[in-house]
Amino acid sequence: MFIPSMLLKQLYTRGSLNNTERGIEFSIKNRLKDAEIKELLHIKIDGHEVSNEKIVLHTSNAQDVKATNINSKNRFDFPLRAVIKIEVLDHPPLAIEKHEVEISVKASPFGSLKFSVTDAITLKKDTEIKIPRDEMDDYGDPIIKKRQEFVEEFTGAKIDHIGKYSIDPHELGGNIEHFTGVAQIPMGFAGPIKVNGEHAIGEFMIPMATTEGTLVASYNRGMKVANMCGGIKVSVVDDAMQRAPVFEFIDARGARDFVAWIKLNFNKIKAEAESTSSIADLVYIDHFLSNKFAFLRFNFKTGDAAGQNMVGRATFAACSWILDQYSGIQNFFLESNFATDKKASQINIMRTRGKRVTAEVTLKKEVLQQYMRVDPEQLDHHSRIAAIGSFLSGVNNTGLHSPNGITAMFIATGQDVANVSESSAGIIYTELTNKGDLYLSITIPSLIIATYGGGTGIGTQKESLQLLDCYGKGKAHKFAEIVAAVVLAGEISLASAISSSDWVSSHEQYGRNR
Repeated sequence: MFIPSMLLKQLYTRGSLNNTERGIEFSIKNRLKDAEIKELLHIKIDGHEVSNEKIVLHTSNAQDVKATNINSKNRFDFPLRAVIKIEVLDHPPLAIEKHEVEISVKASPFGSLKFSVTDAITLKKDTEIKIPRDEMDDYGDPIIKKRQEFVEEFTGAKIDHIGKYSIDPHELGGNIEHFTGVAQIPMGFAGPIKVNGEHAIGEFMIPMATTEGTLVASYNRGMKVANMCGGIKVSVVDDAMQRAPVFEFIDARGARDFVAWIKLNFNKIKAEAESTSSIADLVYIDHFLSNKFAFLRFNFKTGDAAGQNMVGRATFAACSWILDQYSGIQNFFLESNFATDKKASQINIMRTRGKRVTAEVTLKKEVLQQYMRVDPEQLDHHSRIAAIGSFLSGVNNTGLHSPNGITAMFIATGQDVANVSESSAGIIYTELTNKGDLYLSITIPSLIIATYGGGTGIGTQKESLQLLDCYGKGKAHKFAEIVAAVVLAGEISLASAISSSDWVSSHEQYGRNR
């Protein structure tokens, strides 16, 4: 099995090379797929091969195995994300400088693998203050307690609420580092809300985690009005997640020719990218040429995961193959800031990032007048004026407060909350009907959500998704539809409050912590 050289080097943990009392050590981490080591062929330090008799492998379950004991009949398990600390006994101390480490193994299902990396021995300062860590089990009770004591001693304050939790810390690998406790955020439910989607059909109670008074009440009010008008229709109209590498050439012509080669070799690039995941689906590659640079924008479908890490890994594998195949590349960066991760951008409003979702409702005139004390004409008039305000201010949202509902739901359901920066984009449209009712819709062009992976499987977050019947595989579009419906309900409520001058009085009643 061919693995590009850049991808192989990712097995090595940078900064892990150290002198020890028994020799030297460094670590590798499986970032490819579940594997078994059949034989350690050799390890070289600065070009000098060390004897396998001197090599010991350590794992997180305290298993110590001599390299000479590993063979095709006695294989060494190396599952995905596992860390192996490799110790070379009786090796002379390495100088405080850069050193080359070469590793060669036979591993199933890959065959023979060989890669070399450069790492440095650094001078450790005795006075350096470091948060306690355990490389082999950083989520065990002893190290967590040690960190809590360290923080208390350093700050002079006590940890009480932070240290109380019901989740198993060992399930948090990949979610948090230096785990020390939890942050508790108040949570309320709004609803039910009636959703007329293609995936979300029916009424749902909405979990919302927030410390902002009036927020849950406001969304609850909007849901009530929407329900009285038949519910909210929602459609997922597009789905994409990006990584945007940049390649540098000696001149503009070189960048142009490279893009032509990329187009011709798309199927091979797609195969390399998708080899890293059973879910990632590379749909197309955008290209943008500027100066002597070729900016590529890899567009994936990522199933029920938000997918930033997935597409990062897949794009890295594809680019590793490109670098091995195409000559003339002067420089390369996996991300050029063109994917606009965690940043609002016009390109994602136009091209989609995450799920592109539209929610729609026709609000009956009598319902608005009776329950919100506004006329459809007032809401429509305010919407058109607010659109001018949005244009003048340069915001990415012509609506009123879609990030409120999105953030509260993101926290409750274990989403990456920083994605609100992109998911906050919203395009509102209003139209008076012939009957005097108000058609209201919002398009969210870059709603980045997940129902599987990331933080969705943790304690309360998993429960919240389960309460919506949105946890696990095959649920992402359903969850996206529910989020969009909630956003539109929030727009109904706040728009009505502003138009009827109830906004300030509502905050006076619910939102002031006197």
